Amino acid sequence: MRFKKAILIFCVFFVLGGLNSCHVVRYFTLNTADVKDFKRFPADTVYPGNHNFEFKHAVPEINIVPRANITFRDNDFEDFLREKKTLAFLVIRNDTILYEKYFDGFNRKSILPSFSVTKSIVSALVGIGIAEGWIAGVDDKVSDYLPELAKNGFDRVSIRNLLNMRSGINYSEGYYNPFGKMAKFYYGKNLAKYVRKLKVKSQAGKNYKYQSANTQILGMILERSSGKKLPEILETYIWKKAGMKYEATWNMDSRKHKNTKAYCCLNARSRDFARFARLYLADGRFEGTAVIPEEWIRKTLQNTTDSRDSQNYPYHFGWRVIDGNILFAKGILGQYIYIDRSKKLIILRFGKKNKKVEWVELFSQIGSEIK
Repeated sequence: MRFKKAILIFCVFFVLGGLNSCHVVRYFTLNTADVKDFKRFPADTVYPGNHNFEFKHAVPEINIVPRANITFRDNDFEDFLREKKTLAFLVIRNDTILYEKYFDGFNRKSILPSFSVTKSIVSALVGIGIAEGWIAGVDDKVSDYLPELAKNGFDRVSIRNLLNMRSGINYSEGYYNPFGKMAKFYYGKNLAKYVRKLKVKSQAGKNYKYQSANTQILGMILERSSGKKLPEILETYIWKKAGMKYEATWNMDSRKHKNTKAYCCLNARSRDFARFARLYLADGRFEGTAVIPEEWIRKTLQNTTDSRDSQNYPYHFGWRVIDGNILFAKGILGQYIYIDRSKKLIILRFGKKNKKVEWVELFSQIGSEIK
């Protein structure tokens, strides 16, 4: 408490010195991101439609004992998941749930924060925005939609650059620096103001650098071009069209400014995330109706850059894409949506921590053993 009080005094000093807010005290009060954060920030609600899609359920469930390079306690996969701070783990093939387990008091009706998995969902919304005519194409410049950013160099940055994390902006993703830009984006209360202060420092398109600000700008482009808020776009074009069953929430920076946190912070139930994933198995269609444009999914799978994330996975259009058939979305605490199109397979893992597990290797191994 003494430490937090000292930080509060420090923050007040800065406010009196001219700043109109202080994200630093919230950083130390709330600590680093965790699975309860969706309750701590204001949010908009995303409503489902009347037609809910239901997965079939295999009886009995499969017994998962993958042979990947992982040490199991008593050779029990369920014990392994529990030990590694997993909250939800689902294996779905051909619309049939083969395995579904929850831990630490969670169940299939529990809300799960997705953190950066949201970036992949924003990518889908960009594809929809192009199909709807709000956005002309991925080679449009940011300043075509946000002209106030032209003076900061965004007249040289394309939507494609943002999708591929190759914008060249001056922004550090450091999660554990309370004074950094990432902390301000996450704990601050005026995202639009912070974005207006961003500057392009190097040639756009040249180098990959993972930066949440890229997706935040994509969200602002979607909102400016459509005249709708991101939660409304998601609700109208995906949540009500793809058979989602439950309400979702999408956190914002503050009730005053109501800027949606586009780079993170969509919260939903596990099976609704799976319902989103199955669109990528069905070329973007739900029961014959186009939801995500098929051409957008095709382009997402065709990685044309040398972008590689911190684990050396190819990064393209907001997804990690492997060999044109497998793609996955990833969040900071070990949130994963893994999609193998050739096997019609979806694997979801949501957790409290990543726990230094090579989760994608594990997903691949599970997929190879399912007949």
